[in-house]
Amino acid sequence: MSKSLASYMSNQADPPMRSKTPLFMSLLLCAGLVPALAVAESKAIPAGLNAPQILDKHVAARGGLQAWRAVQTLAVAGKLDAGSGDSVARSEILARQGTGASAKRAAAAAQAAADAKKAAQAQQVQLPFRLEMKRPRKSRLEIDFAGKTAVQVYDGQNGWKFRPYLNRDDVEPFTADEAKSEAAKADIEGPLLDYAAKGTQVGLEGMEPVDGHNAYKLKVTPKNGDVQHIWIDAQSFLDVKVEGVPRRMDGKMRNVFVYQRDFRSVQGVMVPYLYETAIEGDPHTHRMVIESVAVNRALDNARFTKPQVLVAETPPPAAPPKSAPAKK
Repeated sequence: MSKSLASYMSNQADPPMRSKTPLFMSLLLCAGLVPALAVAESKAIPAGLNAPQILDKHVAARGGLQAWRAVQTLAVAGKLDAGSGDSVARSEILARQGTGASAKRAAAAAQAAADAKKAAQAQQVQLPFRLEMKRPRKSRLEIDFAGKTAVQVYDGQNGWKFRPYLNRDDVEPFTADEAKSEAAKADIEGPLLDYAAKGTQVGLEGMEPVDGHNAYKLKVTPKNGDVQHIWIDAQSFLDVKVEGVPRRMDGKMRNVFVYQRDFRSVQGVMVPYLYETAIEGDPHTHRMVIESVAVNRALDNARFTKPQVLVAETPPPAAPPKSAPAKK
């Protein structure tokens, strides 16, 4: 599951305010780990373990192939970083007022944003999200922002997105690039489990430090030829770092890495509860914290069809109860 969810972290629907910095998220490293983004020179491969042996240990560490094959649905929920309080406030104002504002309206929004900036705390704001996955290759992502819910759905062949925070009231189909990217993603268990049956080739390129520990650097080449690197911790044999889809920043393509931490056992399979995404050259990182994981929850296929606008809206918060008049 982690590589599938990691792919969402690196190249899925961005949170509304992140026009200059990525997610879905977009998925993230603490400041002390930023130097790890530098291009590291791989150490010589130690004698003893080859790629198939490393993968066997990795599959066992993740809970075993049989346990993962039994997973038919996976539902996770949590919060993902959306930026500092002032940036979120500005984005929320734009989302509520609309992007096609008049000059007067834009000036009012700018003033409101300035006031919000003063009032907002300069700390990371997190957005609630829910991700559901079902075999074969179905997914549904929801992100709440400014009282609205963005929805992205893939039924295994076609995808749709609903982005109300951009004041778009219609459901849009995936672009050709989005459809191609989604089709290339691994299923629930990710690319390493049962890799041979999927026609994926895996090679060992060396060892590199990840979070202060040695990790095997694997070159993963699926049938479509898109190469990805995954780092397997040399002690736990968990996949602690995943190469994401490169991002354009400041006119240059930048490498993206998703660090996976806080692995926990859920119904016999090991899943990370913390994803931290880092972009090469960007000192800021973005975290996605998992709060709940449900394995084999019943998910109707209708959840993965073209979303309905009414379903996509977030219900308004309930009004607080009126206090009773004070007795004299």
